[in-house]
Amino acid sequence: MLSNQIIQNTIDEIKNITHVDTCVMDIEGQTVSTTFEQSESYEQSVLLFVDSQADSQEVQGVHFFKVFVENHLEYVVIVKGDSENVYMVGKIIVYQLQELVVAYKERFDKDSFVKNLLLDNLLLVDIYNRAKKLHIAHNARRGVFLITAVRAGKEEIDKSDNNVLEIVKSLFASKNRDYITAVDERSIVVIKELNESEGYEDLNKVAHVILDMLNTEAMLNVRVSYGTIVNDLKEVSRSYKEAKLALEVGNIFYSDKHVVAYNNLGIGRLIYQLPVQLCRMFIQENFNGYLADDFDEETLMTIAKFFENNLNISETSRQLYIHRNTLVYRLDKLQKVTGLDIRVFDDAITFKIAIMVSKYMKYMENNNY
Repeated sequence: MLSNQIIQNTIDEIKNITHVDTCVMDIEGQTVSTTFEQSESYEQSVLLFVDSQADSQEVQGVHFFKVFVENHLEYVVIVKGDSENVYMVGKIIVYQLQELVVAYKERFDKDSFVKNLLLDNLLLVDIYNRAKKLHIAHNARRGVFLITAVRAGKEEIDKSDNNVLEIVKSLFASKNRDYITAVDERSIVVIKELNESEGYEDLNKVAHVILDMLNTEAMLNVRVSYGTIVNDLKEVSRSYKEAKLALEVGNIFYSDKHVVAYNNLGIGRLIYQLPVQLCRMFIQENFNGYLADDFDEETLMTIAKFFENNLNISETSRQLYIHRNTLVYRLDKLQKVTGLDIRVFDDAITFKIAIMVSKYMKYMENNNY
């Protein structure tokens, strides 16, 4: 919907150029915007003009014009003055308002269409019909990004971050085939059109550009996820769901990563699809019932660094600034507690999976699943 402030700005600029006073009223005779006082005195005249057959008329030096958009009466323009330029100014304002209403209506319709497309609220025939009407190509290659703020205790775009959506829009301002919207209060969605030569490496670059810009411009710590590349408009909702899944799996298993790709989730995506009861059985049978939170920070850091260095004891002890025997002692102690010797490849795999499974169980419990 075209805001009153935009209309006010338009007629103010025209007055600055032409020095002609103008008022815009709705079809019920209520003032929308005006450059002169006591515009309400024209209410009855406007109501009579609305009911008349004329598109424009002049009464005692005041010109009235009807503003139609798609054969529907939207506004009445009142222009004061008796110079020969007044009629021309009135017609210019009518044309300007028509263009503004059409532009904002199309923008609103596109945003509504994109939201319903993402949420799978459209029939297949409606997707193609509405896309054609809104001049949106149905057979373009696209990727969907999901942007969420990272804060202590919550993962969402806060209501106070009003400028975040505008910052993201400014990043894609020159790309009129990219669409940016906010489906809910938790995140911002970017649907980016790709050419034939662009692939997942380019999606990753775009994700990091978004990340860096929001860190710099909005001082906001965000996580960006994206789905697979789709070739048809009807598949955009699938890419959106993949981006949502990537974000959730990333929150559980890869919290240190700020860019998460659906096609690079690895074993995390597999574990995410397991029933919690099956996970409990796995932990009890292979990990002596221990969860990741049962280990102290020193032990967790030792394990992480050991895996990081491909089970290399010498390199791990060097990076931890401890003696080799100290590391061996810690690993022996871990083996007694869990029954797994992570120096052995098979046990290391089991241990790694168990840690991830315990993180998944904690997440599910905290979210009451």
